[in-house]
Amino acid sequence: MVFLRVLIKPFLNFSPVLQAAGLMIIACLFFSLMAGVIRYVSDSGMHIFQVVFLRNVAGILFFLPWFFQAGLGVLKTKRIGAFGLRSLFGFASMLSWFYAVSVLPLADAVALNFTAPIFGTILAIVVLHEVVGIRRGAAMIVGFIGAMIILRPGLTEMSVGSYSAIFSAVTMACSMTMVKLLSRSENTAAMVALNQILIIPMSLIPAIFVWETPTMAQLVAILIIGLLATIGHLCFTKAYTLADASIVMPFDFFRLIFSALIGFIFFMQEPDLFTYIGAAIIFASSIYIAIREARVSNARNNAKEKEILAQIKAETRSGPTK
Repeated sequence: MVFLRVLIKPFLNFSPVLQAAGLMIIACLFFSLMAGVIRYVSDSGMHIFQVVFLRNVAGILFFLPWFFQAGLGVLKTKRIGAFGLRSLFGFASMLSWFYAVSVLPLADAVALNFTAPIFGTILAIVVLHEVVGIRRGAAMIVGFIGAMIILRPGLTEMSVGSYSAIFSAVTMACSMTMVKLLSRSENTAAMVALNQILIIPMSLIPAIFVWETPTMAQLVAILIIGLLATIGHLCFTKAYTLADASIVMPFDFFRLIFSALIGFIFFMQEPDLFTYIGAAIIFASSIYIAIREARVSNARNNAKEKEILAQIKAETRSGPTK
């Protein structure tokens, strides 16, 4: 897409790893700015149901040039059921995330959102039947402890916003698990576009019951949210295609930095020390999980390559069959 080509252009002379790092940092900035605009729209009086619906409509508007260029045929799929399930998880994650951002300090919401890879590992065990060793299991426990440091149950009152942020991480992990399954046969841009198309009718139903005519300022803000979300997701996806997750994922910590700055500058939010400590612990465990997953994946790929080479050598020695 045009947006992505413009953003990639300054990095073309660098290695794929540096390109991935640059795109990931840009994605983190755009996602953080999006969270700030969501908070602004919510504070202006628009209901979260309506914000979610209009955000997806705005997102599709920015895909229109791509549709005109590639044609609607790119959205054809034989796995509409899997897309529907992915969109359902995506809608639940988006709704709970938008609510969390509207009531929590931005840095707190982002910090709790870092638990998504932990839930993703659990789902990988259950859905994808991956084997998780003691080290990855320990990393998951450490990440959970980090979340408890932020939430401090029993010492501070658990808010609905905190529960919402955790639920968003769980459903995001479910959505990403579906993405892993779909990416084996589906186009990346088509996955992003079709996901938003399917979420529109899902989000319209609750939005109808709270609908109020948006002001011009709110409509402009919604368009900005759609633009930031679309570019952010494209940069995020492209970064993961240029380098391994273990290389790209550490740069996701910039989301916390950017969100804390935006929250402080525009909303006078000052996260406490526990948020930073807990976020660092959660993030460290997530990085370890990503590194372990990358090593396991590489080991499997190397084993498959050796097996194929062994078969070729065996066929060569046996000679052609009559």
